[in-house]
Amino acid sequence: MSGHPGYSEVANAQLDEIENGDDLDLYDAILDVCEFVLADPARAQARSSALTTVEGIRFRLAVPGHHPYKVFWSSDSPRIEAVFPNH
Repeated sequence: MSGHPGYSEVANAQLDEIENGDDLDLYDAILDVCEFVLADPARAQARSSALTTVEGIRFRLAVPGHHPYKVFWSSDSPRIEAVFPNH
């Protein structure tokens, strides 16, 4: 996942760690959410909750079937900012 456009350095590192972990279903589910956000940010925004940070508004979208994982993203490109929880 390293260096992929549309992903912050934080998100890249988190996704690399998850990819190298034991739960490939989790990794695939997170990538599905990320692809949805990047392909259709307007629909993703409608399904996301929002929070205000010092960097601006960040949207949060749950990873289906993998509670409590969520993808945090910004609409400025759009860009995936982080995936939590991180191990």
